[in-house]
Amino acid sequence: MQSVRPSPRILAPYATRPEASRGRRIAEPASATRTPFQRDRDRIVHSTAFRRLTHKTQVFITTDGDHFRTRLTHSLEVAQIASSIARVLSLDEDLAEALALAHDFGHTPFGHEGEAVLDRLMAPYGGFDHNVQAYRIVTRLERRYARFDGMNLTYEMLEGLLKHNGPPGPGAVLFPTHPEVDDLDLVGQAGLEAQIAAISDDIAYDAHDIDDGLRSGLLTVEALREVPLVDELLREVDREAPGLEAARRTHELVRRLLTRMIEDVIAETVRRIARAGVASAADVARQEGPLVAFSSAMAEAEAATKRVLHADLYRHPSVLDARAKAARVVEGLFGAFAADPALLPPSWRDPADGEARRLRRTCDYLAGMTDRFALGEHRRLIGGTPDLG
Repeated sequence: MQSVRPSPRILAPYATRPEASRGRRIAEPASATRTPFQRDRDRIVHSTAFRRLTHKTQVFITTDGDHFRTRLTHSLEVAQIASSIARVLSLDEDLAEALALAHDFGHTPFGHEGEAVLDRLMAPYGGFDHNVQAYRIVTRLERRYARFDGMNLTYEMLEGLLKHNGPPGPGAVLFPTHPEVDDLDLVGQAGLEAQIAAISDDIAYDAHDIDDGLRSGLLTVEALREVPLVDELLREVDREAPGLEAARRTHELVRRLLTRMIEDVIAETVRRIARAGVASAADVARQEGPLVAFSSAMAEAEAATKRVLHADLYRHPSVLDARAKAARVVEGLFGAFAADPALLPPSWRDPADGEARRLRRTCDYLAGMTDRFALGEHRRLIGGTPDLG
């Protein structure tokens, strides 16, 4: 086939440029049709880890209904927001999208509850962190390629995954069982594309948890009106479309909230870039803090929104009850596998392992489970599995 190079795009001088990529740990021939970051995105979309997000909890356990968001639908929504922001700012959309699609790879079954259980159980062996777990997946645990474990993603992708919520800083002990980070820059600020993925996660969480919360009946419009911005948008909807049915009214609120937050981030980021005088990706890394951010007014509104969501949705008695039951499932499975490693699939055990390595394998296996697979395994191996519905 005749080589067809990707058409060059006009990127801002401070964008993470694909032609300047540091490459991959294991060298590969360049693609004739895709940039390095496009290849990263495609590997993520075709990965087992990405497919598993279909049946991993966002807020509501997946048995609660077919229309609530999962980790997969959330990741797709984050990617759409990230791509939109990157496009307007003339940054690399493919890298922003890839980081958004992979940002939840490390999450356990049953959301943050599963993570908390594994972090507690693995505390003597380095604990558990979903960002570190995402790194383990893309560098080690995904096993599909002939020449390497993981996905052999670009250095920019690896650093973005680890730094999108802020650089861990020098000397941070992140990888007690995975030390292969000496070739990564974990000190400077993440690139703008990674910063976009991080704030897009916040935007998607807020807007779409409002949507799921209202449709579930656990969150009320009256509670949301405590947030001045949300109250303003609701009044705007009611003024423009009085008497709108509940489902359409909710959608109008959510889409307007998304628009306000996205446009605020774009405007504030433009201001910060201009004020800092950044002229390259290296300048971005040297900043004391992120350049992609909400304005002070929107940051206050976003914090107020989170307070309502925590109080009225995430801490709702029915949600807490399901989380407590989910915690018992994860803890029971970990205990069973730890007591009898023969219960693990053959590819997940090695007689030569010491205790720390054996339990880390157990943790990796359990963390990769979907909600329904974890429930099925608990039912098969232990019994007395709680009903999370």
